[in-house]
Amino acid sequence: MFDGQTWWIIGASEGLGAALAQTLDDHGATLILSARNADKLTDVASGCKSARPLPMDVTDANSVATAVDLAGPVDGVIYCVGLYEPMPATSWRPDTAEQMTDANYTGALRVLSWLVPEMTARRSGRIMLIGSLAGHRGLPGAIGYGASKAALMHLAENMRVDLKGTGVRVQLANPGFIRTRLTDKNGFAMPQIMSPDTAARHVVKLLASRRFSSNFPAPFAWVFTVGRHLPLRLFQWIVK
Repeated sequence: MFDGQTWWIIGASEGLGAALAQTLDDHGATLILSARNADKLTDVASGCKSARPLPMDVTDANSVATAVDLAGPVDGVIYCVGLYEPMPATSWRPDTAEQMTDANYTGALRVLSWLVPEMTARRSGRIMLIGSLAGHRGLPGAIGYGASKAALMHLAENMRVDLKGTGVRVQLANPGFIRTRLTDKNGFAMPQIMSPDTAARHVVKLLASRRFSSNFPAPFAWVFTVGRHLPLRLFQWIVK
């Protein structure tokens, strides 16, 4: 279903983003790959049949504007940025929470402020946001990260209702733990931790469907989807 389509993956230099690049390339998509690290982008692009690196810093408005101009119209965009530092409120580090919010959420606003008007004008486009199970409810040690992903997930819901009937379709993927250099920072057990390739397959399966969102992997994701309806004290006791 991706033959002849151009997809822009933002956050494509490693982890899930790099795995998505390979998976969509295998499905025939033409790719634009963005992240801050130009060398890593070039490596990922070199492993694809049809991909070009386009370095971009989502925390820099000028960098975003330049990249949007160079990318041109695309059939779909995947916002896969995931800056993460484990941080409880008792060990709050100056600027760290702000940096995560700027990359994970505000960066998406910078990109979409250009793409959404263009897509609605031509009445065609796909938007996939990568949230997190951590965005469903408040978790221990997730100051900055959890809230930024929750905001991104809320944004997806906003756009879904506003863009209905415009020809622009919005989807939201909420993965659990993915084995990357970011989760290597965690000093706790991570149930059902996935490889980036496995997570990418879940995302592409969602892209190929008509569903709005997907939480994975099951059954670990059920803790969060059911947990949304539990009293907060009980939910936090379970996850802690």
